[in-house]
Amino acid sequence: MAAAPPGAGIVWQTPANPPEAQDYIFRNGRRYVRPYYFEFISHVKNRWAGKTIVDLFTEEFKGRPYEYYVHAVKCGRLQVDEQTVPADYIVKSSQKISHFLHRHEPPVLGGNILILQNEVDVVTVCKPASVPVHPCGQYRKNTVVGILQAEHGLTPLFLHRLDRLVSGLLIFAKSADRAECFRQQIEANLLQKEYVAKVVGVFPDGEQTVDANVNFNAREGRSTVEVCDGPGKALPSGKQACTKFQRIFTDGNHSIVLCKPVTGRTHQIRVHLKHIGYPIANDELYLSGNFCPRSSKGTGINRATSLACSLSSPDPDSSAEAEEFGIDPMCTNCPNLAPVGYDGDEEALWLHCVRYTGPDWSYECPYPDWASLDNMPTKKIKS
Repeated sequence: MAAAPPGAGIVWQTPANPPEAQDYIFRNGRRYVRPYYFEFISHVKNRWAGKTIVDLFTEEFKGRPYEYYVHAVKCGRLQVDEQTVPADYIVKSSQKISHFLHRHEPPVLGGNILILQNEVDVVTVCKPASVPVHPCGQYRKNTVVGILQAEHGLTPLFLHRLDRLVSGLLIFAKSADRAECFRQQIEANLLQKEYVAKVVGVFPDGEQTVDANVNFNAREGRSTVEVCDGPGKALPSGKQACTKFQRIFTDGNHSIVLCKPVTGRTHQIRVHLKHIGYPIANDELYLSGNFCPRSSKGTGINRATSLACSLSSPDPDSSAEAEEFGIDPMCTNCPNLAPVGYDGDEEALWLHCVRYTGPDWSYECPYPDWASLDNMPTKKIKS
């Protein structure tokens, strides 16, 4: 007989539960998600088999300490094939594991998602920076797809991806047929994309073309540029990448640059601008060699250390936050709104998608405030 979900009276959400407008809390320019009870489901991979349920979660999901997982197993918040098991239970390949927890999603910048055009089979929006497009990692409701469903009833939407930190134009197909049309045009290289970026220094006049391979390191969450050093040298690794740049304006300290990626590699525009000496002016990842790998932000040892500190020294604002949602006694994030390890000081990256053009269509997005000529200092160097 299957074990019941733990906690009498608790409503456990799954991915089938749609986001709703009342799920969001706005504070200090950030959009938060009201913490909720959620069932995470995973299946045992071959490399996990043979480990105890507690050791498996401690090693693979490092955001919580060993003691938490022991307690979660004992009270039924970690189940295998819908059964309660002892802490020393050895998992087998393909078994279903349910982790019932109080879910806290990371906050995002609090700007509205502006609907630009809402046609029969296409909707275009202006995405704020820091908001992921679709559910991934710790984000589910705090995504463009989730917010559009909660606040505008737009679903289903066939996805077009834009990096989380990048703002600007997003195109969604409302039907599978329209999505397939977009896919074919992308594969045939019939789409042109245009971005604007605010970079350090006086960018050169005239069109500048960067043709340099891009190699993305998934563990570190960043890309590098690799070029051939000359005849007889080893060919560069990574994927072929090309971007065309054109200066729009400069004030002598910064420049607004139009960016036209010919290929679509991860962080291509950002790393190509760094490669030629004009990095995006607030891009912490590429401005210097000092960076914190994505894998250690908000997870792992750093997050565990933050967790220990937070348990001994609660956030002074936590009491006010707790008034807006129920506290879960087992939760390692309560009484705070945001998950432990997220500092909340993230700002919008100065990279913005402004236009997509296809064979017989074109969609545009307004320029952001930081790219407006009206907001630049009066000192100008004309093209």
